[in-house]
Amino acid sequence: MNIFKLLRQSPLSARIGMAMVLINVLAAIFAPLICPYSETEVVSDVWLSPNTDNYLGTDHLGRDMFTRLVYGARNTIAIAFVTTMLSFIVGSIMGFFAATLGGWTDLGISRMVDILMAFPTLIFALMVLSVVGTGTVSLIVVIALLDSTRVFRLSRAVAMDIAVMEYVEAARLRGEHIWWLMRHEILPNALPPLVAEFGLRFCFVFLFIASLSFLGLGIQPPTADWGGMVRENAGAITFGIMTPLFPAAAIAFLTVGVNLIVDWFLQIASGLKD
Repeated sequence: MNIFKLLRQSPLSARIGMAMVLINVLAAIFAPLICPYSETEVVSDVWLSPNTDNYLGTDHLGRDMFTRLVYGARNTIAIAFVTTMLSFIVGSIMGFFAATLGGWTDLGISRMVDILMAFPTLIFALMVLSVVGTGTVSLIVVIALLDSTRVFRLSRAVAMDIAVMEYVEAARLRGEHIWWLMRHEILPNALPPLVAEFGLRFCFVFLFIASLSFLGLGIQPPTADWGGMVRENAGAITFGIMTPLFPAAAIAFLTVGVNLIVDWFLQIASGLKD
């Protein structure tokens, strides 16, 4: 279906979601042009109320909250997107591989995934990150590997239904190798549910990174990050200052926008009509 025709037929909720996500993406891309100050610049006193110089006031160090919020969009969204992409690449390949080969290969991969999924994700991530460090690369790799187990379960389940179809069996009889089957037969037919799942996993990864940053093991200061900004300014609530609510609202805003789009994709994938 033509992409423009699909967008024209999208429901109002999906269009609202796309607008919400687009606002965040544009803010992330054009952060240096939008922001009046640099990401780490101290501009005034701490926890100032919103004013003409500081649209959302200042944080616990006197940095501009609006600037930090916009740069936080760039850092948080970029890292969450890269992490989700990596988890889908690893999880989908493993899932398709296990479903296509079956037998001991499927059994071995599935049991390894079950072992990883037996640990609570947050506790396991905290344990690993405390050992390997909290750099950006280690954060992306650890979360991607943990999240790939969920992607593996979905991709394997979808691929197993596709692998028994007649056109796949015909391709096997022609002598096509496993990578050809995965790329030309399984992936195109598994794409709709995987696209919808990508949005859900992005939300999970995005919130997971924010949670780790809130606990001090995510994106490290002075880099702006919404979860870290909530943690850094949490004490302001005691004095009736609303500063930590701004990054919390930004997290909720992006999450709601992505979920509205995901609901539309799920509706398309299921074939249901309004």
